[in-house]
Amino acid sequence: MIPEFPFSARYTTIKGFRMHYIDEGEGEPIILVHGNPTWSYYYRHVIALLSRKYRVIAPDHIGCGLSDKPSTFSYTLKNHIDNLAALLAELGIGKTSMIVHDWGGAIGLGAAALHDISLDKLVILNTAAFRSERIPFRISVCRWPYIGAFLVKGINGFAGAATVMAVKRRMPREIAAAYLQPYASWRQRIAVHEFVRDIPMKANHRSYQTLVQVEHFVDDLGKAPPPVMILWGGRDFCFNDSFFAEWKRRFPAAECHYFDQYGHYVLEDGRGQVEPIIETFLGVKAAALNHD
Repeated sequence: MIPEFPFSARYTTIKGFRMHYIDEGEGEPIILVHGNPTWSYYYRHVIALLSRKYRVIAPDHIGCGLSDKPSTFSYTLKNHIDNLAALLAELGIGKTSMIVHDWGGAIGLGAAALHDISLDKLVILNTAAFRSERIPFRISVCRWPYIGAFLVKGINGFAGAATVMAVKRRMPREIAAAYLQPYASWRQRIAVHEFVRDIPMKANHRSYQTLVQVEHFVDDLGKAPPPVMILWGGRDFCFNDSFFAEWKRRFPAAECHYFDQYGHYVLEDGRGQVEPIIETFLGVKAAALNHD
C-alpha cells in the first residue's frame, strides 16, 4: 500500500515494455509529466484535486515508478518523448493541457513538438526545455565514469538524496519511502542514472539535437502561446532563478507564482497551497487569460 496514492494502476505496452500510468476523472484531459528521480507519485495531490473536474493522466516513464525498468532500453530524451506520445495516441488524446516538472519539461514539450500534440494550457514547475551551460557540481559528479554509477545505482545517492535536498520542508518518513519504493535496488535505478547521463551539455551528446528541436518549438510557441502559468520554487539548487527568468523571457505574458521558501519539489513544499492555484488557472477560460 503506497501512502496517499489510492489510484488504480493502468498499464500499456510500448516497445515491448510495460508503461504504468494513472488515468483518473472525466472531462478535458490534463497530462502530468514527471522528471528524475520522481514518478507519478509526485503529482498525487494534483491528481486528487483535478480529477474531480478533468481527466487527469500521469504516466511513469519507462524505467521509472511502476513501469518496467529494462537494462536493454535506450534511455534517451527522444525515446522518452516517443513513449509519451505513443501513450497519448493510444488514449486518443491530440489536444491537452500539460503540467511539467524537471525532465518533464523537455519530454512533455518534446511530445508536443515532435508529435503534433496541441497544448490547451501549460503549467511549468521548476523545469527546462532549452539548452543551458549550467549544471550543479553535485549532479555533475553523478555523471562521472564509474563513480557516478556507484553513487546513483549503488548507494542510491541521487533518488535518496533528493528526498532531502529537493525540499525545504522535511518529508515525513513514509512519504520519502514512497518516493524511493520503485528504486530499491541497483537494477531499479538504471533510468535514474541514465537521466543524469542524458543531460546534453555538448553538441556531440546523444540527446543534444533532440533538445535543440524542443527549444525551437518553445521559441515558436512563445510567438503565439497558449495560456501559460509558471509556478516556481525559489530555493532549487538545480533549476535556479536563471531558469525561471528564461521561462519568463520566453513567455512574458505568463501568470507567475514565485515561492522563495520552496525547493525543487515545489509540490511537496507547497502542498495545500499550490494545487488550488493550478486548479484556478486551469478553470479560467483561455480567452479571459489571454485578455488579461
